[in-house]
Amino acid sequence: MSETSTTVTTTTTASASPVRVRIAPSPTGVPHVGFLRTALFNWAYARHTGGTFVLRIEDTDLARHSEESYHQMVEALRWLGLEWDEGVEVGGPHEPYRQSQRSALYADVLAELVEGGYVYESFSSPEEAAERRRAAGEDPQRGYDNADRDTTEEQKAAFRAAGREPVWRLRMPDGDHSFHDLVRGEVRFPAGSVPDYVVARADGTPLYTLVNPVDDALMGITHVLRGEDLLSSTPRQLALFDALKAIGTAHVTPLYGHMPYVMGEGNRKLSKRDPESNLFVHRERGFLPEGLLNYLALLGWSIGPHRDVFTPAEMVEAFDIADVVASPSRFDLKKAEAINAAHMRLLTPEAFRDRVLARLQDDGVLPAEPTERQVAVLAAAAPLVQERMVLLGEAAGMLGFLFVDDDALVVEEDARGSLRPEAADVLDASVRALEALEDDAWAAASLEAALREALVDGLGVKPKFAFAPLRVAVTGRRVSPPLFESMELLGRDSALARLASLRASLG
Repeated sequence: MSETSTTVTTTTTASASPVRVRIAPSPTGVPHVGFLRTALFNWAYARHTGGTFVLRIEDTDLARHSEESYHQMVEALRWLGLEWDEGVEVGGPHEPYRQSQRSALYADVLAELVEGGYVYESFSSPEEAAERRRAAGEDPQRGYDNADRDTTEEQKAAFRAAGREPVWRLRMPDGDHSFHDLVRGEVRFPAGSVPDYVVARADGTPLYTLVNPVDDALMGITHVLRGEDLLSSTPRQLALFDALKAIGTAHVTPLYGHMPYVMGEGNRKLSKRDPESNLFVHRERGFLPEGLLNYLALLGWSIGPHRDVFTPAEMVEAFDIADVVASPSRFDLKKAEAINAAHMRLLTPEAFRDRVLARLQDDGVLPAEPTERQVAVLAAAAPLVQERMVLLGEAAGMLGFLFVDDDALVVEEDARGSLRPEAADVLDASVRALEALEDDAWAAASLEAALREALVDGLGVKPKFAFAPLRVAVTGRRVSPPLFESMELLGRDSALARLASLRASLG
C-alpha cells in the first residue's frame, strides 16, 4: 500500500464532470433546520449548475430507524419545494436508494476490498488498544493504534480458537492527510491522527463508514456538500475512495465542502431538542415555505451586500458553493420572522388571499367549502392585513371576528382590561351616531366621519382613546385590521349588535 499522504486538490466550482450532489439523511427524528439548510445548498448548487440532486436514505441502523421519520423527511423537503431528480419515491438509474435494500452490493464491494488487501481483520479490543497507547506513553483516547495490520494467520487462528471474532478495518495511508475543502480551503490532518478504521462488523455487516462512500461511488456523486460535524471523517472517506478506484468501483473522487454549524441560543450548536430546530414548529406557526427557505439560505450564504430578501429562483441564479462562509451562523427567530413578513408582502393579493384561506380552513375558522359571502368577505379583508401579518398563524386572530356569530364573539381579557372609564359613554355615543346613518352610507369613510364627529368633537375624547372601545367591541381584540373597514365588512346589524353587547357587559 502507498505510504504517501492522501491529497485531493480541487477548484472552488464544479469539476468537469456534470454535477451530481446528494443528501442522505438518517430517518431518526423530525426534520432539523440544519439538515434542511444543507439540503437547500445541495439543491441550489444542482439547479445553478444544471446538475442532478439525489435523495437517498441511510437506514441501516434498524434500531433507530423510523418510517414516520422517513415520511417526515420527504414531506419537509417537498413542502419547502426542494424536489429531487433521483432517489426514493421518484426512482432513477441507481435504484434502490435506501441503504437497507443494498446489502448485496456492499457485501460484494467488501469482498473485493479484502481480496485487494485494502481491508484487514482486526482482533484488538478497545481496551487492548488503550493499554498499548498507555504503555507507549500516548493518550489512550487516541484509540486504535494500527497494531493488527500485520497479524499472522497463526495468530488469527489462535484468536478464533479463543472465541474472538474480528472486525474489518480499512488500511489508512501513512503520513499527513490533506484535501481542499470547497468551503474551508486547505484542510490538513497530521500523520497518526487518523488510524485505520472499522468498515464492517465481525459478521460482515457494513457500517456507515463503508456504505456512504460506496453509494457515492456507485451513484457517481461529484460533490459532497454536508455539515461541519462530518469534516473529521473526510480523510477516511478519501482513503476509501482511493481503494474503491483501485478495485474499479469508483471512477472519480468527489469534491468535499463542509457547511458551518447552525447555532442556537447561548452560542451553542442547535440541537434536535431545541424547538426552533423543528421545521414543523415553524410551519405550524405559519411560515411560508419561501420565507423559511430564504432565511435558511442566510445561514452561511449571502446573495449580496445589504440584501436579505430573495426568491428561490434568484438564489438558484446566484448560488455558488464557493460563496458559503466557514464561520457558524446563529438561528435568529426574529430575523426569520422579518424575512417571512417580507415574503408575505411580496405575494400578489390573490396569492395572499389563497394562503390565508387555506390557513383559516386548517384552523377551523372557515369550512372546507366556504360560502360565497365568506369568500367575498375574505377577499375584501385580506388586503387590510397583508402589510400587518408576519406569520399565517396570525390569520385566525386577525380575521376570525369576521366569520363568527355576533353572540359567539369572545372578547379577550387583555382587550377588556384595556378599556378606560369613559368606554361606556363612548359606546353609547357611537351607537347613537351609527344608528343615524342611512344604510347606503355604511362605508368606511362615512363611518369614520360620523364617529369622529360624535366622539372626538362631541365628547372631546382623543382619537387614540375614542376608537379603542369600538375596536374591542367589534373584533374582541386590542389589535385588529383597520377599524372602519372592519365595521363596513361586518355590516350595520352585526356592528351595532356587538357595540350593544359590550356596552351591556359594562353595566
